[in-house]
Amino acid sequence: MKKKRANGRRSEADEALCCCEYINRLGERSHVGACCCDCEDLDEACDRWIKLEPQRQDSLDRLSAVVADRLRVPWPWGGARQLDLSVVPPLVLLPALLHLAALHFLLGLAVLTALPALVLWYYYVTHRKKGRTLFFLSLALFSLAYMYFLFVSEVLPRGGGIGIGPAQLAAVTAGVTLTVAAMLHTRRDPGVVVRRGSPVHSTVTPPRAGHCRICGVCVRRLDHHCVCFLLTLVLFLLSSSYGISLVLRAVCPGQSVLVALFYCPGVYDQYSDALCFTCAWYCSMVTAGVLHLLLVQVVNVSTNVTEREARLAARESATSAHTTALYSRGFRHNWAEFMTMGERETPSPAPAPV
Repeated sequence: MKKKRANGRRSEADEALCCCEYINRLGERSHVGACCCDCEDLDEACDRWIKLEPQRQDSLDRLSAVVADRLRVPWPWGGARQLDLSVVPPLVLLPALLHLAALHFLLGLAVLTALPALVLWYYYVTHRKKGRTLFFLSLALFSLAYMYFLFVSEVLPRGGGIGIGPAQLAAVTAGVTLTVAAMLHTRRDPGVVVRRGSPVHSTVTPPRAGHCRICGVCVRRLDHHCVCFLLTLVLFLLSSSYGISLVLRAVCPGQSVLVALFYCPGVYDQYSDALCFTCAWYCSMVTAGVLHLLLVQVVNVSTNVTEREARLAARESATSAHTTALYSRGFRHNWAEFMTMGERETPSPAPAPV
């Protein structure tokens, strides 16, 4: 009977799926219309809640797995696609919080203080659980798109009186387009190592390779493994800095960029000006974070040390990892090795499991 059921499931999976069908986590053919049907885990959780009994962690984990598996959108090619819930919060919270911050100076101060703290908290939670999330990719892409939309809708109509015209629009558009293109290329070409064995490795070759949770593959040199990643950071810094200067020039005419960022009298008198000013501050905070990330990567590449190796060295001894870099062969050679994606890897003292 088990063989017949297995063969039946396999034959069902081999058949073409319609746009609303999918293969669930149990290997069974299902339909998006049945998303609220036959959920024993939900029934059990509700029953325990009604009886005021404590919820079991394994039951909650199964319930969340079922909800994540059934949350899908119809797709004409290959059946319904699973929707990752982690992409939703940036799409909803970012515009809402920025519009809320534009209502008053104190609200803006509170929102712009709490927003980085929430993002850092979510990062450490997901990093501790070693989970893969699309939250940060969604936040980065949507922030870029939303800032561009506000620039076109709020700043550009103010016209040539403040020196913003088609040339400035073309420059901002080119910067955003190149940043997104470099970001997408970063995810597609992370310096992949050919797998030898299981998808998640207990031992990998070469010894500095490891499984990148963001890329979802084994990469040759874990951490700064993609040239396009640094290119993405540089393009983002150039585009955001130029966009911030244009926005501040529009809402605070006659003042320099640095002065306008901290002192712009009357900016909260009009809601559109306040919204642009709030977005300029948000972009400035993101730009500062990206600049820090770029500087860390530049130092790591210059000394041929990955962030993982630096953290491990800091745990083992108080000596800085950059002063005891085992793989460093000089500034020029380190950058040449990085730019060629480590095709001629430096021989390592001993293979290290990841």
